[in-house]
Amino acid sequence: MSPHAPTIARDGEVETPTEEELAAALSRRKTMVLTTFRKDGTPVATPVSVAVDGGRIFFRTYAQTWKFKRLRRNPLVEVTPSTFRGKPRGPTLAGRARLLDGGDEKAARRALARRHPLLQGSLVPWVHRLLRYTTVHYEITARGA
Repeated sequence: MSPHAPTIARDGEVETPTEEELAAALSRRKTMVLTTFRKDGTPVATPVSVAVDGGRIFFRTYAQTWKFKRLRRNPLVEVTPSTFRGKPRGPTLAGRARLLDGGDEKAARRALARRHPLLQGSLVPWVHRLLRYTTVHYEITARGA
C-alpha cells in the first residue's frame, strides 16, 4: 500500500470515507448504486446517474419517488460506484444526502448535464417536464461532514 493511499475506516461492511475519498471513488464512474433505508431499516438500492464537480457529488430524482420520500425521512445513504445497470464496481461508502435549492441546484443541474449530455442534459429533464414531475437535486457528503 502506498504511503499516500487514503486510509478509510471500516464500519462493518460499509466504508466511512472523507469528502475527498468519496468524490475520488465516484468521479471515475457515471453511475452509482444509491442505497436508502425504509422506516424499518431495510435497505433499498437504486442505480442513479452521478456527477462529480469540484469535489461535490450530485444526483437527481423526482419528488414523486419512494427514494425521495425515504431521503426526506432519513438522509443517511450508502453509495457504490457501479455500471449503468447497477453492478457494483467499487466499495460501498457511507454518506449523507442533502437536498439542494437555489444556486446549488443550478450547479448540480449543470454538472449532471456536462457529465451525461444526452441522458441528464436532455432526456431526463424533458421526460420530467412532460410528465409534470418535480425534479429534485441532491448532494452526497461524507457522514461526518
